Amino acid sequence: QVQLVESGGGLVQAGGSLRLSCAASGRAFVTYVMAWFRQAPGKEREFVVSINRSGGSRYSADSVKGRFTISRDNAKSTVYLQMNSLKPEDTALYFCAAGLGSFPDANSNNYAYWGQGTQVTVSS
Repeated sequence: QVQLVESGGGLVQAGGSLRLSCAASGRAFVTYVMAWFRQAPGKEREFVVSINRSGGSRYSADSVKGRFTISRDNAKSTVYLQMNSLKPEDTALYFCAAGLGSFPDANSNNYAYWGQGTQVTVSS
């Protein structure tokens, strides 16, 4: 098992940046594919971006390509989400997720472990 704790959310103006962190504890972090998902009020949870076990490959949703970057530090058991050029439509609760399956994978059902979420609000 792995426990995930997100941090770094907040309120930012459109065009601004935020960096989210997700600290993992428990089973060896390097064995997990890591991803970020988000859920806006009244909407389904959606895939944002994922990273493979080594950190050498990334897969992003079209809506965030060129703006969001995922990275991981396996020595620190932490995954990051750098969000630039934020838009009001990026407002959501952002979740970190870990899975033992294949990469890439945008299906939330294939991620067994989830953090509690961190709120990102982008004002216009």
